[in-house]
This record gives sequence, C-alpha cells and structure tokens, in this order.
Amino acid sequence: MADDQEKTEEATSKKIEDARKDGNVPKSMDTSAFITLIVALGAFLAMLSWIESRTVYLYYYYHSLIGVEITKEVVLQMSLISCREVIFMVIPLAVAVAIAGILANVLQTGFIFTTKPLMPDLSKLDPMKGLKNLLSLKKLVETIKILIKVSIVMWVAYYFLWSFTKELPTVIYFPLYDQLSWLKEKMLILVAVILIIFLVIALMDLLFVRYNYFKNLRMSKQEIKDEYKQMEGDPKIKAKIRQIQMQMTRKRMMQEIPEADVVITNPTHYAVAIRYNQEKEAAPKVIAKGTDYVALRIKEIALNHQIQIVENPPLARELYKKCDLGQIIPETLYKAVAEVLAFVYRSSKKMR
Repeated sequence: MADDQEKTEEATSKKIEDARKDGNVPKSMDTSAFITLIVALGAFLAMLSWIESRTVYLYYYYHSLIGVEITKEVVLQMSLISCREVIFMVIPLAVAVAIAGILANVLQTGFIFTTKPLMPDLSKLDPMKGLKNLLSLKKLVETIKILIKVSIVMWVAYYFLWSFTKELPTVIYFPLYDQLSWLKEKMLILVAVILIIFLVIALMDLLFVRYNYFKNLRMSKQEIKDEYKQMEGDPKIKAKIRQIQMQMTRKRMMQEIPEADVVITNPTHYAVAIRYNQEKEAAPKVIAKGTDYVALRIKEIALNHQIQIVENPPLARELYKKCDLGQIIPETLYKAVAEVLAFVYRSSKKMR
C-alpha cells in the first residue's frame, strides 16, 4: 500500500495538460532574461546609428539655445523636444525587449492562455502560509542560486578587469583614438565573456527547472489508477450505460417483431425472429432474438400479430449463437431456414 502512495511514476499526459491549464508550466527566468538581453543588445547595436543621430540633434539643439533668454515658452519647448527625442530612442528598444520577453516564454512553454492564476485566492492572504513559503526549501534554493550566479559573474568581471588594468601603464601613452579603440575592444571582450556565462547559467537553470517541474508532477501508482478510472469511466457508470443501451436495443428489437415472417423457438429457452424481404434483402435476416423472459416476450408479440411460431430447437440455438441482430443468416443455415420459411408460406398460403 505504501508503494502505491509513493510518487515514483512519471506524470501522465493528462496531468501535464491539466497543469498547463492551471498556468503551471516549466519556465526558467534565467533563460528568459538571457534571450531578452541578447535581443536588447542586438536591437541597441542595430539602432546605434539612429540613437547617435538623435543625440547629435539634441546636442545641436541645446547648443542653439546658448544666449537665448530662458522663458516659460523656451523651457516648455525644450522639454517637449527632449521628451520626443528620448521617446524616439527608447520606444523601439522597449518594443524589441517586450517582444523578446514574450518570445522567450513561448519558446519554453508554447503558447498558453489561462486566467486561472489571475483569480483571487484568499488562502494567499494567510500570514502563516506566507511565512512558510518564505522559509521554504524552494526559496532557499532560489536564494542560493542567485548568490552563486552573482558571485560567478562578479568574480569573472573582476578577473578580466584586473587583467585589463595591467595594460593601463602602456595604454596611457597611446593616442586618444587608439585608447578609445583599446577600451572598445576590452568592453566587447568583457561583454562576450559575461554573455557566455549567462548562457551557461541559463541552460543549467532551464534543465534544473524542467527536472524539478516534472519531479513535482510525479504520480503514485494509485493516482495513475484513479486517473485511468476517471478517463475510462467508473465501472458502475459504464455498467449502467450498457444497461440503458441494451434496453434501447431491446425496445427497437421488440418494435420490429411485427415485421417478422416466422419465430423459430426452442420451446422454453430460445426465440429467434426471422424476416425475409426478397426485394430489399439477399437472404433472411435476424431481427429479434432472446432467451428466457425475452424469448417469452418475442413469442407473445408474435402471437398478438399472428406471426407463426415454429419449434425447431437445434435451429433456434444455432441462429441465436451465430447471428447478431440485423445480420443476414450464414450460408450454412440457408437450407434449414428455407425449409422453415417454405413451411410457413405453405401453411399461411403465401407465395414465396
């Protein structure tokens, strides 16, 4: 029993889908941040000339104000132009970062839309529960991860900056243009190294988050059994459905008995109603059959509609076993059924 309660089994597709509907998906914040950072840097480099042109425009605009009397109108115009130019420089970058954030989440979890996480949950207002969450193992792990990441980035940045400073005694004798080139080169190296570190951290965090996510979704054997029962349906409900279906089938069967040509019986146990419509059917067809009480009902309806009843125990048993409702009789029984029908037609003075 204890083994059934231990969560040792991988989550089923249904449980994963239910978790997605609740907004519970494996999402690595470090991966999202890395993708957003890459897109932001790319957008910044692509817009560098644009930003430079707007900055130069502002510089010349401010330079043109030298000697101009500062009035409310001038201050207002200067504020509007400054805000306009800053917006022109920031908005494209902000849009690119926003799209990158959405793209980073979609790449990790796929497109998902749910409002359940937005629904108010009063249990979250419980201070004791909030304190437990604050002091939980998950929060401790997240804190340790942040400390490790910050420490690694700071140590690497310090190491490279320290190595760069060793070149300063030589660089100070360079011309200004060469100094700027050196500074640009070292900045690119530092940015590239930090990006590589962020990439490694993002991949590790992604793997850890997905592992932890699927680990938390693990199920016990009993939960899998319960889910299977839920998907397949409760046995009692399925039995009830089968009972209703049988009742409906029996009702339709009883309604078709008046169309029968003959009812073949084993006097007390079996009854099979046969119909032969030469224009529509290639051979005689079983339209009703039953045993015991159902057989009695078939014979009763046949008597009420003056349908002849023929006692032939071997044939009745064979027809009951080998023919389903609405099925043409098998060729092996053609001769026996034909003899019965011929007898019925003769006795009722019908033409075959």
